[in-house]
Amino acid sequence: MTDEKALPLAVSMGEPAGIGPDLILQLYADRQAHDLPVFAVYGVAEFLAARAARLGLRIDCIATDVENAAEVWAFGLPVVDLDGDVKDRPGKPDAAAAPVVIEAIARAVADVRDGRARALVTAPIHKAALYGAGFSHPGHTEFLAALCADDGAAPHPVMMLAHEDLRVVPLTIHVPLAAVPGMISGALIEETVRVVVADLTARFGIAAPRIAVAGLNPHAGEDGTIGREEIEVIAPALARLKAEGFDVTGPLSGDTLFHPPHWREFDAVIAMYHDQALIPIKALAFDAGVNVTLGLPIVRTSPDHGTAFSLAGSGNASAKSMLAALRLADAMA
Repeated sequence: MTDEKALPLAVSMGEPAGIGPDLILQLYADRQAHDLPVFAVYGVAEFLAARAARLGLRIDCIATDVENAAEVWAFGLPVVDLDGDVKDRPGKPDAAAAPVVIEAIARAVADVRDGRARALVTAPIHKAALYGAGFSHPGHTEFLAALCADDGAAPHPVMMLAHEDLRVVPLTIHVPLAAVPGMISGALIEETVRVVVADLTARFGIAAPRIAVAGLNPHAGEDGTIGREEIEVIAPALARLKAEGFDVTGPLSGDTLFHPPHWREFDAVIAMYHDQALIPIKALAFDAGVNVTLGLPIVRTSPDHGTAFSLAGSGNASAKSMLAALRLADAMA
């Protein structure tokens, strides 16, 4: 395939004991109704076939190279088949499967970087199950950044959660709330804004992105009476960005910023910490949001939920977020 639009998406199967494989199989079974782009799953064909049977889905899981996914798509699920011990045990993570989960991500990233696939969609992983297999990264995003390193220099990944026109970026992510003030710096704000603006322009087709930046404290510090981070760190960083021509507004009070008439004035909102960013989007689109990693040399999306062990193998998990992740990766690529 030489036409980039004809290249498949690469989908890593995620934690076998979770709902990721279920969602992939359910969406493939309904591929015509959803008008899905062609994708190949990186995982174990025998395991995926067993999970499909458990779900009552008649799907042939066909081992193939990613380049041949389009030829297989009409009559079977294309699987880049990996060696490993993966059993169909919903809700019961197995350390023996961890090397396959890690390899699936690494192989998928390599194929996207080498031009054999055009974007990456990752199913949820369970980090605790991976640590014993040598996984040393805080999360999925950091692992992807390491895989995308050139000459030892990894890119700066930025997490964005998206649903339709609402795009939120947490400046700090999986850290204790008490640590957040000390992590906020002018350099981090500036680097994050640069990455967000670059990807909104290049991959979302937004010519002149408008960025809102939330304050850290209630009422954005209320002129320093409820905290001084806005005055001493956030506002100076935004002033420097404005001087360079970036369209940034803030620091804005987090309790009013996400009122729909407000956030719709902007193309993305940068929040100071995890829950400040994620609560609004989960309230609006709990099962339909998409996790997008900006700042990488590849397109990567993921459903905005975890492994949901209690739903695995039941057929009752909602595929809305995975469907949205596939469609957004297709559009971005």
